[in-house]
Order: sequence, then structure tokens, then C-alpha cells
Amino acid sequence: MKNSFINSIDKISNQDYKNILKDDDSPLISHEFLNALEASGSAIQGNGWQPMHLILEDDSNLSGFLPLYLKNNSHGEFVFDHQWSYALKRAGREYYPKLLSAIPFTPCETRKFISKNQIEASSFIDPTIEYMEKNNVETWHILFPDESVSEDLIKNNFIKRGGYRFVWNNKNYSNFDEFLNIFTSRQRKNIRTERNKILKNNISFSIKDKQNITLDDWKTFYEFYKSTYLERMQAPYLNFSFFELIHKNKDILQPVIFFAELNEQSVAGSLCFQGKDILYGRHWGASMMVDSLHFECCYYQGIDYCIKNNIKYFDPGVQGEHKIRRGFEPRLCNSYHYVIKEDFRKAIDSFCIEEYKSIEQYLMACEKYTPIKKEYRI
Repeated sequence: MKNSFINSIDKISNQDYKNILKDDDSPLISHEFLNALEASGSAIQGNGWQPMHLILEDDSNLSGFLPLYLKNNSHGEFVFDHQWSYALKRAGREYYPKLLSAIPFTPCETRKFISKNQIEASSFIDPTIEYMEKNNVETWHILFPDESVSEDLIKNNFIKRGGYRFVWNNKNYSNFDEFLNIFTSRQRKNIRTERNKILKNNISFSIKDKQNITLDDWKTFYEFYKSTYLERMQAPYLNFSFFELIHKNKDILQPVIFFAELNEQSVAGSLCFQGKDILYGRHWGASMMVDSLHFECCYYQGIDYCIKNNIKYFDPGVQGEHKIRRGFEPRLCNSYHYVIKEDFRKAIDSFCIEEYKSIEQYLMACEKYTPIKKEYRI
């Protein structure tokens, strides 16, 4: 099987790429989504994301794809390794550039060794490590992979690092009130109080999806999205060209925007993408501060949408224990890290072992304090 590195996903055709996807793959690993990141200039070398994807070919036919970036920073990853970079710098060595297998700015669990048929993990791993050795790249990080590759990665000397996310699980609810029955009485009251605050402020919601979304809707949402970053004195990771490309491919990518409206004007919005059985919450922003608006726009509207459309899971993104009190349950998620040199590898391995213990204790605490009745938990 032939392997090679490409500096842009548009080096392979959309149709060839589609041929190696599975029916239940996330839209976030589609050719359209990855190309939107690159073609818009959001994930390019100038922003610290130099594409160098690994492709596998069998008889000149694309058979495998590994999203891969050469990175000179750690921005937009959601798995934090700044301590590691500082430690290696103090040792007189360079942490960057590093290799990263992830979907830029997208901390959602997806396949990373992408193929239609079963391919040995070594077909992806060996040429990437060979590149590292030739180019003095010390580390390679695989973020938020599907757990089916965990055993193969560990066998190939990757270090497992623990993390966590909070996921909503649709237990065949017929409506939102039935969902509320899983909570203790106090928390049912709290959620109803939060939702009533929105109603008392005369805020209503409209839903825009592939059937009715317009380019003007994207312009409105982009202003909200930018405001979230400007509040933190940061430039937004994604530019408007990215959202234009999402709109162009809306039938495939299936975006869903929940707009909060006051006096017939949009005042906030949250963006999701709909997979086969999961809704991925991605971005949000608002032009005004309203108590509980974030919870309604980013969580309750998405839950309600999943119930009405028989979607099994709602993944609103990593971290945020405030999600527990709103029906999202803790799950362990892992990243995997390959370290070339033995001294640094031992240090990272020791760090991850100790960190894993803390994460397990944290998740146990989350289970203890969740307001969901025990018989309804995942």
C-alpha cells in the first residue's frame, strides 16, 4: 500500500474521499468540512495549522486518510499541553513544530484513521513516525479519536491521556417534560425557572437548518460568534468565508442554528451540526446579556430538537460541569500521544498516569452530585 503526505485536502477528489467514509461518520470529518477550514484560510500554515494529511492508496485508489497538521502552537485544540512545551523548552529542546491529528477547533469524537475497509493501524502510524524521525519532530498527538483504535495505539507506544466530556442521552423521550422527570424535584424546578426567565423576557426561538437557512442568517450568526471571542480579547478562530462554505454545502453538513429573538430581532444564536444519531454543539454568541439565555440557547433548545427529531445523543463540546445540572452526563474521553525520545516520553507518561487518577476521581464526584435519579443515568 502506497502512502504519501498532501498539503491540502483538495489534492484528493471529493468523490474519492466519500468512497472511504462510512454511513454513520460525522459530518465534521467530511471533505466539505475539512476543505472549508482550509479554503477559508481558517486552518492554514499562517494560523499555525499546516496541513500535511497522510493518504493511503491501493492500486492508485484512495483507501485511507489521516487528518494531520504540522503545528507551531497549541491554539484551538482543547487538549492542553502548554506545560509539556514549557518543560521541553527548559531542557533546551524545541516542542514545536509538533504533529497533530484532529479536526481544527472541533473537540468532537470522530474517526481519525479513516477508511471504508479494515486497514492495519500500522499503515497510518509507521509512515508518520518515520516522518518524525527524519524531521526531528518530538511529538504526535491524536485528539478525540473513536475508542476503537485505543488498543492499537497503546500497542504502538502511544501514551493515553484522560479527559472528559458531558453528553446528553435521549432515552426515547416523547417531549421535554418527560425528560424533566429524570431529575430530582428541586432540579426540575430549577430548570423550569431558567426557561421561564426567557419567556418572561419575551424571547422566542427560531430554528434554521438546511431547509430554510440563508446567507443572511450566517451573517447574523457570525456577528454573535465573533462577540464571544472579542469578550476575551481574542480573534475568532473561524472567518466568515468558512461559514459561507458551510452554507454552500449545507445539505451535506446539516448545520442547525437556534436563534433567540426579541422584538423580531435576533439577539443570540447557537450553531450545531447534525450527524446520523448525534447533534454536535459547536459555537454560540449573543448581542445582549439575559439571565439563563446561554443555557436555553445552547442546551435546552438542542435537547428539545433531539427529542423532536429522534436524535440519540447531544454532544455540546468538552468540559463545563455546569452541564451536569442540565441533563448532560459525564463520560471519559481520551487523547493519545507519541513521544519520540525516551526521556521526554517517561516524563509525559508519568504526568498522564497521575492526571488520569485525578480525572477518575473527578468523574466519580460528578456521578455523586448529579441531580439525575440513579435509574436514569447512563
